[in-house]
Amino acid sequence: MPDLVRVEPIALLPTQAGCAVFLGDGKKAIVFYIDPAVGASINSSLAGQQPPRPLTHDLFLQAMDTFGAKVSRALIVRMENDIYYARLILEAQNEIMERKIVELDARPSDCLALAVRCGAPMYVLRSLWETLQDMSGVLDEMREKGMDFGDLGQA
Repeated sequence: MPDLVRVEPIALLPTQAGCAVFLGDGKKAIVFYIDPAVGASINSSLAGQQPPRPLTHDLFLQAMDTFGAKVSRALIVRMENDIYYARLILEAQNEIMERKIVELDARPSDCLALAVRCGAPMYVLRSLWETLQDMSGVLDEMREKGMDFGDLGQA
């Protein structure tokens, strides 16, 4: 998929207003801000922690599994007014339905929370990726200052 850049979460940093998420491809990093509860959910999933009861993203995945569906991939498709937009790609197949692919409008934070839980890849459209500022230097400076990045701080 040459028109896509595969990204991974490389750092999550709590902020006063929420959580900064850094996604990178090994050469470049971008950042966006998300709700603190979703940030905590992503961080705990990446750390391999199991909540005592299912969180919203866990419940969504359980419901999908019940119907023979899974997260195929997540894709950040555009940015407008500093807000990122994403698409969640689902595949479903069960005993009464042939393979079906469904594309849903979704927040990048929810896409990331679901993708890390089930090991699905996350991508950014290359045309968008190439327009985004590389935040690797900012991330390195923050690490040098000893900022707490939780479980991903040294990724």
